[in-house]
Amino acid sequence: MNADWGADRMQFGQIVANSPEPPLPKRTYQPMREIIYRCCLVTLMMAVTVVQAAPPCCPKNATTDKEAVLWRKLEVEIREIDAHLDGVMGVAIEDLTTGHTFFLNPDEVLPQASSIKIAVLAELYRQHQGGNHKLDDPYTVDAADLVADSNIMGGLTPGVTRVTNRDLATMVVAVSDNAAANVLIDRLGMENVNALLEGLGLHQTRLRRKMMDLKAAGEGRENVATPREMMTLLESLFHSKVFNRTLTDDFFKVLTTPKDSWIPRYLPEDLKIANKPGSLEGVRNDSGVIFASRPYVICVMTTYLRNERDAEEAIAQISRAAYRMFDRFGRASEYGRVISPANSGK
Repeated sequence: MNADWGADRMQFGQIVANSPEPPLPKRTYQPMREIIYRCCLVTLMMAVTVVQAAPPCCPKNATTDKEAVLWRKLEVEIREIDAHLDGVMGVAIEDLTTGHTFFLNPDEVLPQASSIKIAVLAELYRQHQGGNHKLDDPYTVDAADLVADSNIMGGLTPGVTRVTNRDLATMVVAVSDNAAANVLIDRLGMENVNALLEGLGLHQTRLRRKMMDLKAAGEGRENVATPREMMTLLESLFHSKVFNRTLTDDFFKVLTTPKDSWIPRYLPEDLKIANKPGSLEGVRNDSGVIFASRPYVICVMTTYLRNERDAEEAIAQISRAAYRMFDRFGRASEYGRVISPANSGK
């Protein structure tokens, strides 16, 4: 490189020396030629420095070119499903290995129905870690706490049956028991749930009323979130940003309690799925972490629905499409080769 630089310097010197002199006095011309010469040399030195400093190749992206092809195909499939849904849909998907994401209307503020209970459970575990409202704190069933859609709490004996906060959390996940959720909200404090969300930078996701509070709902106090923020909440929980690893594992153990929902509809029965659906008239949501061979977050939210069953099927189809992609990512090499016992290589 030094030899090349010397040759280039001589070449620039010859160019300047052979250039016709401008009609200026000699005392003015000599400094001007020197200035031109020095500017040319500085420019060449800067160019050579850039070439020398440039890395031999660009750093590898989080997603390879071949994986990017599958991400684009997933986008086409999701947008086609959305186009056939008579309603409004928001989608957020994140690869928990690379951080790569897909979004469709990610910042629309949408009603959450029971999916907001993920935030309530997160605050329960956070307070347990802080020494308040421990998971094993007891609760004696009170008939005054019962509301509609409390399928477990309503069958227990008031004044006699005692359960723990963790039991209440399991009821919330398994059958979306509204009375159990309301007891936890009263114990934890609605303001504390929202402070947790705000602390994570989730400015649109809010718990504004207890379950089945129709008066509050009629006044516009709806429990809301955006697809992006629900994705961020679940990603933060997955990476133990809210509480320690032991509590994180237990949190997701509770959230994987089998339930009637749409994300798992077309997925393998033995797949670990930590999700929480939500439904209201005109609204269907489902958000969760899928512990596939390459884990990911998926949040699908719908509103203004003409037919709720169409939205349930749309959520299931999007979930299936995402799983097929991530399953391949997790089982394949960087070249896309999948090696399994049944693979004969023919």
